[in-house]
Amino acid sequence: MPTDSLDKLTINKTRQNSPGGSKRSRVRNSIIAAILIAAIVAVVIFSRNRPVVIELTSVSQFFPTQSFTVLNAGGYVVAQRKAAVASKTTGRLEWIGVEEGSRVKGGQIIARLENKDLEAVVGQAEAALQNSRANLDQVRSELTDAEQNFRRQKDMLRQGIVSQAEFDAAEARFKRATAATAGAEAGIRSAAASLQGAKVGLDYSLIRAPFDAVVLTKNADVGDIITPLGAAANAKAAVFTIADLGSVQVEADVSESNLSQIKKGQPCEITLDALPGSRFRAVVHTVVPTADRSKASVMVKIRFLERDERIFPEMSAKVAFLGREALPEDKISRIVINPAAIVTRDGREGVFLINDERAVFTPIVRGQKLGDLLEIKGLKSGDKLALKPLDRLKDGSKITLPEKK
Repeated sequence: MPTDSLDKLTINKTRQNSPGGSKRSRVRNSIIAAILIAAIVAVVIFSRNRPVVIELTSVSQFFPTQSFTVLNAGGYVVAQRKAAVASKTTGRLEWIGVEEGSRVKGGQIIARLENKDLEAVVGQAEAALQNSRANLDQVRSELTDAEQNFRRQKDMLRQGIVSQAEFDAAEARFKRATAATAGAEAGIRSAAASLQGAKVGLDYSLIRAPFDAVVLTKNADVGDIITPLGAAANAKAAVFTIADLGSVQVEADVSESNLSQIKKGQPCEITLDALPGSRFRAVVHTVVPTADRSKASVMVKIRFLERDERIFPEMSAKVAFLGREALPEDKISRIVINPAAIVTRDGREGVFLINDERAVFTPIVRGQKLGDLLEIKGLKSGDKLALKPLDRLKDGSKITLPEKK
């Protein structure tokens, strides 16, 4: 092979290592490295600022009685003594003395019908009674005189001073006076009875409370026609509805299948939707001995052990039937959480409290274990805590909730 052909195959190292080519290569590599670094920084910054999708749990209020509750049921507060107060006679309502919420005593006049005619009848009966009494005084005077004359005539007849005819006349006068006196006495009794009837009629125009109670509703106004049966057009029957708040009980429906867990005198705890922060001691008063076939349930009446002025009829209630009597310490509420929400950061135990879409590390103090929950200190009921994923959270991490499907 010729020598000049081999020379053509030699690599020109002088051209490859020229200063200009090496510089361009370094610039290109620097640009690529800068882009990679910028991308890595951007990813890190984005990942730090991206919200963490978490699951939540709540801080709740726990009563120890919940741990020995054998059954829960819902019901309503019902007054056991309740009445629709009406008049026993027909008339126009003239005066009302109470309103909703007023407390009344048994026998207290709470309304009045127009009764001028009845007052007149009472006045007439009183006058008739006075006339009968005056007539009785008169016939009694006549009887006294007739009796004295009869005795004189009797003595004189025995002495032969007067004739038999004169004695017979005196005797007849005495008997007439005696009969007149008896008739006058009967007239007084009749007049007194008439007066009593007139007073009863007048009293029927006065509407009274039958027992100590609170007025629940007012169903009529001054000027309305009140009738005992409300049969007339536009007439009203009941003027008020009243209830004895001291007789309120909770009536709850218990499934037939759970009835074996209920017995008379069993301790209970009642909560009312209107008073969520209060729990009331109670006992089973009675199990009504009949079932509702449409609901397959039996009504149970639960009696409050403590009276509270805030409890009104028809309030919705929840009843917890307890396995034993609640002790004083069982009545104190505890703040509890799910133990799975607890984490350790820098040697301290705490939870991530959700505040303005951020997870804030909050130290806690452990308390007593209550079933599946744990008593803690440092939080309040209703606080929201992060439950998962705790390993991705730091103090101040931005969070978001999973989208609902």
